Amino acid sequence: MRKTAVITGSTTGIGRAIAHYLAAAGFTIVLNYRQDDHSAEEAIAEIKQQAPLSLVVKADVACAAGAKNLVSTALAELGRIDLLVNNVGAFLLKKFDETTLTEWQQIIDSNLTSAFLCTQQVLPIMRRQRTGHIINIGMANAEVLRAVPNTIPYTIAKAGILIMTKSLAKTEAYYNIRVNAVNPGVITTAYDSVEIPLGRRGTVADIAATVGFLVSDQAEYITGAIINVHGGAFL
Repeated sequence: MRKTAVITGSTTGIGRAIAHYLAAAGFTIVLNYRQDDHSAEEAIAEIKQQAPLSLVVKADVACAAGAKNLVSTALAELGRIDLLVNNVGAFLLKKFDETTLTEWQQIIDSNLTSAFLCTQQVLPIMRRQRTGHIINIGMANAEVLRAVPNTIPYTIAKAGILIMTKSLAKTEAYYNIRVNAVNPGVITTAYDSVEIPLGRRGTVADIAATVGFLVSDQAEYITGAIINVHGGAFL
C-alpha cells in the first residue's frame, strides 16, 4: 500500500520538488495551491506519471476552511495521511517601518498559521493510525535568532515554526508521530545572496532529498530535529 503525503504550496518551487521526490519514493501525493491554476495542472500531470492516484486541491491553507478542505479531501479520497509537509509560505523583503499591518498578518498567516491549521487537522488522523510524520519547512538558522531587519515578519514566523516542531515532537511521540524541520538556505528560488562555503546556491532538489531522508526507514529514530541545508552559509 502506497503511503499518502499532503504537501502545502506544492505546485511550484520547493514544494513541487518535494512532491516529485516523494512520488518517486512510492508516495501518493496530494498537491495544494491557492491561485495558479496553470502551474497546478502542469504539476499534477507530472506527478500522476509516477503516482497515478495523486490529486491536487485548491485551498488557501492560511484560513481554517482551506486547511480543513485540504485534509478532509485527502482523507476522503485516499483513506489515510502518512505525511504532512508544511511548505507554503509567502516571503516579504521590506523595511520594518514600511511594513503594513496587512502585510504583517499575511506573512505570519501564510508561514505560521497555515502550519498550525493543517497540523491540527492531521493530528487526529495520525493519532488514530498510531503513526505519521510532519515536516515543517523553516528558514536557515532561524533557531539562532539572527538579526534580519528587512524580513522581520517572515523570520518571526519561521522561528515559530521551529518552536512548534520541537514541542509537537515531544507530545506526539506517544502516538509514533515524528515531527521534524528542514531549514533551506539560499536556494535558487530565493531573493537574497550570501557567500556560501560550498561554492554554490542550494537547489530545490537539495531540500527535497533532505525531506526524503527524513521520511525514510533510515531516519525512523529522528524526531524534533532541525536540519539546516545551507551549504555552510550562516555558520
